[in-house]
Amino acid sequence: MPKLFLRLDLAPGHALGPGKVGLLEKVRDLGSISAAARAMKMSYRRAWLLIENLNESFDRPVIDASTGGLHGGGATLTRFGLEVIERYRAMEAMAEKSISTHIKAFERASAVKGRGGRAPRS
Repeated sequence: MPKLFLRLDLAPGHALGPGKVGLLEKVRDLGSISAAARAMKMSYRRAWLLIENLNESFDRPVIDASTGGLHGGGATLTRFGLEVIERYRAMEAMAEKSISTHIKAFERASAVKGRGGRAPRS
């Protein structure tokens, strides 16, 4: 089925899309950047760089992280981080709703229905 992916280019080198929002959701749910990275099958370094990029993209951070210590570190989303998720998901839902007729037309015309692959080229 055709699917819409929403990506906001905030500035050169700074974007917000389904991957970064998904990472924020995993950090929110798991309370840890490393656990979120594992759940998304990415390296901790990659996850940290994505979060660092998000923190640099806005005038306030999306995540508060604490390091090590006796019981280990952790990460929590800031209020603004939660707002980023909420606004992004709302925009995504609005976009999907507004183009649903067109998505259905593409779905009806798809040559790869149920095959899980690409149609052969002529």
